[in-house]
Amino acid sequence: MSEPVTLGAMSPGQRARIVEIAAEAGGSDLHLRLYEMGFDEGVEVEILHRGPIGGDPIAVQVGGMVVAMRRRDAALVTVSPVVAPLAGGAREAAE
Repeated sequence: MSEPVTLGAMSPGQRARIVEIAAEAGGSDLHLRLYEMGFDEGVEVEILHRGPIGGDPIAVQVGGMVVAMRRRDAALVTVSPVVAPLAGGAREAAE
């Protein structure tokens, strides 16, 4: 299992599973909004795109929805990167 990082530290194309959303999450309002958009522990997310200026905003796919987030908000979401399986069952042979 990979070490947890923040959603804001991930690169486009990376997938991860949400571990935790900081309780203070910019105030309870932001935490509730993230939850309503599908951000919850155990949910898999993927970084699709980063904005050209300073990496803001970040496009994140969560479930069937794409959400644009500020990096400072994404930094409140702790995730564990998901390692993609190797093609043709090579992962089992490598282990």
